Amino acid sequence: MNTLKERILQDGCCLEGGVLKVDSFINHQIDASLMMEIAKEFAKRFEDTKIDKVITIEASGIAPAIMVASLLGVPMLFAKKKVPSTMNGILKSEVFSFTKSRSYNICISGEFLKKDEKCLFIDDFLANGNAALGMLDLATQAGAEIVGMGFIIEKAFQSGGKLLRDKGIHVESLAIIESLENCKIKFK
Repeated sequence: MNTLKERILQDGCCLEGGVLKVDSFINHQIDASLMMEIAKEFAKRFEDTKIDKVITIEASGIAPAIMVASLLGVPMLFAKKKVPSTMNGILKSEVFSFTKSRSYNICISGEFLKKDEKCLFIDDFLANGNAALGMLDLATQAGAEIVGMGFIIEKAFQSGGKLLRDKGIHVESLAIIESLENCKIKFK
């Protein structure tokens, strides 16, 4: 997706430790027009896949996931990072955040993720794949199936993409970063 790559080069910022900051247009302030183009691309890439629900993790995955779900005409469900007192049938999984360097639990209500549902996971970044593995765990607990995973940006120099593809998961990444060495963004 050339528009996305151009925007990353124009407005993205590389920080020490392999962090790519895109909060001015993807995961804090959101460029809605760009996000709609991203959603259309995901919908196109997964058009031949039966999808009952789009799933993600709060907060950064919500914007692209809701737009993809709207285009596909299916509900969107997001895993929460704190357990609300009103949640029934809680399913939990522990996830380590690369960006925040800490572990946290994600949870969903079992009443919203049903047995045999076909789910598409959408998120902003794929680094080491921890969030994706947490969502796979939640889907397994519910008896649902993740039939694909879409990421706006994949860091190919980290292990997540290989890990998920080796598991046989259909992974689509719209911008694949080969390197952030010396704080220079290099696409694959």
